[in-house]
Amino acid sequence: MGAINITSVGKIYPNGTRALEDVSIEVNDGEFVVLVGPSGCGKTTLLRMVAGLEDITEGEISIADKIVNEVAPKDRDIAMVFQNYALYPHMSVYDNMAFSLKLRKFSKDEIDKKVKDAAKTLEIDELLDRKPKALSGGQRQRVAMGRAIVRSPQAFLMDEPLSNLDAKLRVQMRAELGQLHTQLQTTTLYVTHDQVEAMTMGDRVAVIRKGILQQIDTPREIYLYPKNIFVAGFIGSPSMNFVYATVKISSKGASLTFGEDQIFVKDPPESLKDYEGNEIVLGVRPEAFEDSVYANKKEFSEEINIHVSLLEQLGSDTYIHFYKDINPVQTEAIEEILADEGEDISVLGTQTKFIARINPNATIEEGKNITLSINPSKLHFFNPETGLSIN
Repeated sequence: MGAINITSVGKIYPNGTRALEDVSIEVNDGEFVVLVGPSGCGKTTLLRMVAGLEDITEGEISIADKIVNEVAPKDRDIAMVFQNYALYPHMSVYDNMAFSLKLRKFSKDEIDKKVKDAAKTLEIDELLDRKPKALSGGQRQRVAMGRAIVRSPQAFLMDEPLSNLDAKLRVQMRAELGQLHTQLQTTTLYVTHDQVEAMTMGDRVAVIRKGILQQIDTPREIYLYPKNIFVAGFIGSPSMNFVYATVKISSKGASLTFGEDQIFVKDPPESLKDYEGNEIVLGVRPEAFEDSVYANKKEFSEEINIHVSLLEQLGSDTYIHFYKDINPVQTEAIEEILADEGEDISVLGTQTKFIARINPNATIEEGKNITLSINPSKLHFFNPETGLSIN
């Protein structure tokens, strides 16, 4: 059984810098778990600790029910796939894939069978005589995968293996890795900075921020029920819209006022009543909006008037950018998400920006005033002080 148990793990470097704090993740046998978060959040450090390439300062890691804190990397029965492929340039594809088996003194026949079986699985059996320099990026990544597969390890550890590929090839390889996991059913711990990769590939996704595990759940649960502002803003593309809103509770539900707009929520979370008369952070995903002409009024029962600042028509989707004269939500979590995108908090300006995804058939013009409908059942509510979800 190749389950990986990470229990209360922490990492402190000799200079006192803390990289991870009290992280606990249980990766079940045969499960594909993705670690995702901004650059520098500690996800690769955690993967390297599982691999044995980083010392464990606190806690315990076990692989296949065996505690491996003091076990050398070569004795952990794991196979790691790196971002840069790490292929030997002077060796053929066959020899690259066979190398670890030769070190382990497998017979020539066993090596030949394992290499050719893996090559067939990865559809690179016609490339076995080539050198890495004669391969495309996607082919090199398949060879790196093949080198891991031939070992039949307890677990695969993958550190951003698709990040060096172009966008089109990355989509293709994402699908191939998913199919490969379905076929092999090997426990996999996968690190990525790309939340689309995380959402499409993982059985479960673990979101890490500043060395602390924020939430681990299925992609759907994380998307629908984020535990805090950071998870809500980091997961989803385009990101969730955030706006300060004042709560007023009545016997019929809750009214939320932001600027000159007010929307009504019939069945608000029970704990929203504790915020009567106070300001919260309201979260609205782009798909919670719809052009009022196309909206199902039973679902999209609330409306706001907006001025279309920018229109993006992508064929299958149409995105509308608009602003409201309300001070933008500025929290540490949002600042961190912006920094990960290469932006500074000052980019928010003095207005709150929204992005709405609407029916691509909508006939809307840039610079015009229109009415957007909102689905109240898709709204999210957060404590402005703690950033935690109100539910």
